[in-house]
Amino acid sequence: MEIDFAGAAGSRERMIEAAIALMRGSGLSGAGINEVVRASGAPKGSVYHFFPQGKQQLVAEALAVYSGRVEAFIETAVAGRRQPAGKVRALFAAFARRVEEGGFLRSCAGGTVSLDLDAELDGLRQVVDAMFAEWIALLARHIDLGDARRSASFAGLLLTAIEGAYVRARAEHSAQPFIEAGEWLARLAELPAPPRA
Repeated sequence: MEIDFAGAAGSRERMIEAAIALMRGSGLSGAGINEVVRASGAPKGSVYHFFPQGKQQLVAEALAVYSGRVEAFIETAVAGRRQPAGKVRALFAAFARRVEEGGFLRSCAGGTVSLDLDAELDGLRQVVDAMFAEWIALLARHIDLGDARRSASFAGLLLTAIEGAYVRARAEHSAQPFIEAGEWLARLAELPAPPRA
């Protein structure tokens, strides 16, 4: 796997970048210490120097970096759109381009990691859960449906569709799952709010 280390000068940064790339490609199981060391070119001894708690610390820190990038990606994707439906279409079109640019070989690092979690990895489960909650809150702020609970619920549906579209896009080698989901969800966003009881 080719990893772009532009701007990642030090061993620590290279290991974080390698962990992100490996997680996006093959989840937590594919981002072992040996794989990260091999992909980053960092000395193996430096792993525990920079990440004394081992793989879980490295993964948690890599997910924090990745999460910030996804938030910036979402902000850029919906910028300039005024209506919720337009924002939804723009968001899913941006994800469609993203999955195409990755050759249908990269998914969301949070989604791939969550598939590898077991009871012994509850700390990482909490990291992924908090990351998803931040993305949902961000989406709800941008795609305001006139009611905070409705907006948050819809934002959760958007994230669920994004994660599912990644799975289908990789299996089908197509961005169509993002396009389809974006169109249907945009239509939902156009529906008037139900009357209050």
